[in-house]
Amino acid sequence: MTSAPTPVTSIPSASPSEFTIDAATTALIVIDMQRDFLLPGGFGESLGNDVGLLRTVIEPLAGLIAVSREAGIPVIHTREGHLPDLSDCPPAKLRRGTPSQRIGDRGAFGRILVRGEYGHDIVDELAPLEGETVIDKPGKGAFYATELSEVLTSAGITTLLVTGVTTEVCVHTTVREANDRGYECLVVTDCVGSYFPEFQRVGLEMISAQGGIFGWTASSEDVVAALVAFVPSTASR
Repeated sequence: MTSAPTPVTSIPSASPSEFTIDAATTALIVIDMQRDFLLPGGFGESLGNDVGLLRTVIEPLAGLIAVSREAGIPVIHTREGHLPDLSDCPPAKLRRGTPSQRIGDRGAFGRILVRGEYGHDIVDELAPLEGETVIDKPGKGAFYATELSEVLTSAGITTLLVTGVTTEVCVHTTVREANDRGYECLVVTDCVGSYFPEFQRVGLEMISAQGGIFGWTASSEDVVAALVAFVPSTASR
């Protein structure tokens, strides 16, 4: 008996060119949507940043996550943070920031960027479902010192839909790492965010420059429209 073909769809409007999605080999990566970075009064705001710029990502990303789940696309979450004894935090990283607000210091939501603290976890609106993969990473990139490569390889994933914060730091680092490892990446433009509007604009332009030097970009509206092709007709919409 011949098995049914794997569903494939595309995003014609992606930049710099049409982007193809194979349901069997695609995952959604949600990078560092953590309370420390996004909540008013948290670490991000304590450094003088406008967390409202990051919070605009929550609504479209929640919609994209919901459709991805319905479509059977694996959702993988990451969290940047360190062991309570900070043994996995390089001294050069630990020294950065103002003296009263460094990694491991006490903040509004517990010790800053320390695993197990309230602020280290993902915002309620985007909380992982039971069984979804959560990658705890000590660096900016999601591949460095984590099990992400093994998770993707074991699942046969070759294409990544990349979302999260911040665009120019952890998102960019992860996309560059993925690109070097041979993954096809699409960054969802309104599902990534930066504290700095200029960094957001330039960061997105850098992804798809020179014919897609690091990958592709597209809006969540266009990505969702493509993923709906994978949603069973009996699914609740």
